Amino acid sequence: MRALVTAPFTDDGLNTLRASGLDVDYQCWLETGKLHLGDSLLKVINKGGYEVVVVEGDEVKEEVIEGSNLKLIGCVRGIPRNIAIAEATAKGIPVFTAPGRNARAVAELTVCLMLSQARNITAADRLLQREFLIDDFGNFAGMYKSTMGFELKGRTIGLIGLGQVGFSVAKILQSFEVSLLVTDPYIDDSRIAEVGAERVELDDLLRRSDVVSVHCLPTEETNRMLGKREFELMKKTAVFINTARASITDEYALFEALKLGAIAGAGLDVFSMEPVDCDNMFLELDNVTVTPHIGGNTVDTVERQSEMLANDIRTYLEGGMPQHVVNPEVLK
Repeated sequence: MRALVTAPFTDDGLNTLRASGLDVDYQCWLETGKLHLGDSLLKVINKGGYEVVVVEGDEVKEEVIEGSNLKLIGCVRGIPRNIAIAEATAKGIPVFTAPGRNARAVAELTVCLMLSQARNITAADRLLQREFLIDDFGNFAGMYKSTMGFELKGRTIGLIGLGQVGFSVAKILQSFEVSLLVTDPYIDDSRIAEVGAERVELDDLLRRSDVVSVHCLPTEETNRMLGKREFELMKKTAVFINTARASITDEYALFEALKLGAIAGAGLDVFSMEPVDCDNMFLELDNVTVTPHIGGNTVDTVERQSEMLANDIRTYLEGGMPQHVVNPEVLK
């Protein structure tokens, strides 16, 4: 079978696929600069005679599945929202994923954003780049005062969601000797106890936390869950971190809260308009650290997703039971 791989993949992962009997055509989107949306992937699949596709952001929707001869779909994301799962299942096509592939990477960036805000790194960097000069100790004193930050030790960190990323953030933060608050109705008490956290309701978390960090899934329940009211509940000295999804917040309410000083600052890696460029409105504010959705962007993530997908595909082709398939009923 011919396989088209457009997701970032390691040489080891590609070699595993080839050793499984696949004729692999590697066209990583990071190299081609192309992302196939809608039904645009259908023409590529049919022209190349591919029966296997492994994607990251490319859409494998109903039209693609119905109009092609696909036998297997791989998606290196943990939650394959870009794949029409129901249609794949109806045609007996297994869909493989890589859950947790970037959890550690996102967790580390989350803590990085916390530290950036706690120590005013963004504000200090911008100050120096604005041709700031010290003519006397008065200038130095003013700079020192304006960039004074705080240590995480002894502070209260509130985590909205304790899934794979939230749990990893909590484990990292234990070494900072912080107090952890968690709101997550779907996590049992034993998991919260494992990180030494206290379960609280959302409003209580917002009122008590020095840092609020979002780690819940984007669902109808969480859509715009954090708006003007919620930001007003937070301390004026509090920092807001979001490395989950922008849809969980009312972005304009967050912008106003930051602009007017209702909260002290924010570290943001996700936005309603992506890809992010220099027009992003949060770049106007010196109390915000903006990163362009790079939470999972590490070589380690690529290594994990390649290994997980390649091993599962090999196992499936050899007649075994793969570990990460979202529609296991088709394997029967």
